Formats: sequence, structure tokens, C-alpha cells
Amino acid sequence: MPLDARHPAIELEDVSFSYRPRQPVLTGVDLAVEEGEFVAVAGPNGGGKTTLVRLALGLARPQSGTARLYGEPARSFSRRDALGYVPQRAQLGTQGPVTVREVVSAGRLARGSLLGPLRRGDRAIVDEAIADVGLTALADAPLGNLSGGQQQRAFIAKAFAGEPSLLVLDEPTAGVDAESQDALARLLDRLRRDRRVTTLYVSHEFGAVEDIVERLVLVRGGIVFDGPPRTLPAEWHDPSHAHARD
Repeated sequence: MPLDARHPAIELEDVSFSYRPRQPVLTGVDLAVEEGEFVAVAGPNGGGKTTLVRLALGLARPQSGTARLYGEPARSFSRRDALGYVPQRAQLGTQGPVTVREVVSAGRLARGSLLGPLRRGDRAIVDEAIADVGLTALADAPLGNLSGGQQQRAFIAKAFAGEPSLLVLDEPTAGVDAESQDALARLLDRLRRDRRVTTLYVSHEFGAVEDIVERLVLVRGGIVFDGPPRTLPAEWHDPSHAHARD
């Protein structure tokens, strides 16, 4: 069943959230991400970037306001198979000796493809996702033997393998070398152009994707800037605005 393209992929209306009483993390957030957009979300530690993502995906409930995915309430969104999410410090729920290929193959689960052996088409998609993040030579290596950056790339490949309509990456290049960052940027650009994958890219640093980011959302307790990166006011580059960790 296709997604309802009449609505934004992500829509937050007057959303506020706090973890503790009288200590708001986000206040009065309005945000709409249209289908096919590539949006970067930036801000200091503690500014609310990750919280905004969790609210947008229905992983947390706002204290007030409304969060929707493709027109549906985010908390009860019916098409989770359409979402690809790589959280900060992604990790396995098991300590077993799982391989890179097995991790990435789990990305087909949302498509209902792991009820039995992987079909040929599924295997091809998994292999392509592994190649896209530069891990073909390590496809059958235990994930635990890889560096932190390589493990992060494996989880990114898992998200790609699900062929998402909406891809959300939270600090995807943390611990990843410059060459891998450039490769990821090229891949994201191809997904945007060829598949119109809506992408929300959350990071402190955008050097690798600066040429493909169409829109920058700056979060500091709320949205203080939303527009083309080149129009960001100079004062928002001041590192003295940083807060405690998110």
C-alpha cells in the first residue's frame, strides 16, 4: 500500500516535551518535512535534536502538540516498514557472534522477507547495501570484530536494506573516517535523486553532505532557524551557545 503523498512525511505542530517537570527540552516546535526533501538537523548538545527525532518517529509522546507521519499519528503509524532509522550508538540486542551480513539481512525484516530463507532478490539488496557502505570484504566477519566506525556503517546498511521511504540518521558519521563519510554522502545523494528517499540527517558536522543538504533546521530548545544553509545568520555559528549533552 503506497504512502499518502498528500501529507508531509514528518509533521510536528506546536510540540513541546520535557523529561522533568519545569525543565522543557523542546517548546512550541512546528516542522514539516515534505516527501523527497533532504533536511539536516543541527544544534548544540542538549539542544533537543535527538528528542525531536524521537518525537517525529513516534518513539516518544509529546506533552503537548501533535506529531504525524504521512498524515497519521506518529505513535500509531501503520507503515513502520517505510521507515529507516539509525539511532546514535546503534547496537545489537544480542551478544552473539552475528556477522555483518546477518545484521544487514535483518533490514529485510520490515519487508516481511525473513519468514524463511532470503530470496534471491533479497540477497541482492543486502549485498548492494553492504557494498554501498564499503563493507563487502567484511560481509562475513563477526560484527564484534569491527571498529566502531565500521559497525556504524553496518547499521546504516541495515537501514538501506529495508528500502525506506523515510530515512533518519542520528549522528551517522560519529567515529567514521573521512573517506567513509564521503562515500556515505554520495550514497545519500543517489538515494535522493534516484529514489526520492526523504532524509533527515542529524549531526554536529555537515562537511561531507554540505553540497546535498537543501534545508537546515537548527534546534536549541525549539527551532531557531529553518532554511537554506547559506542563509544561516552568522551569530548561530557561535560555539558559545552550546549546552549540556542531549
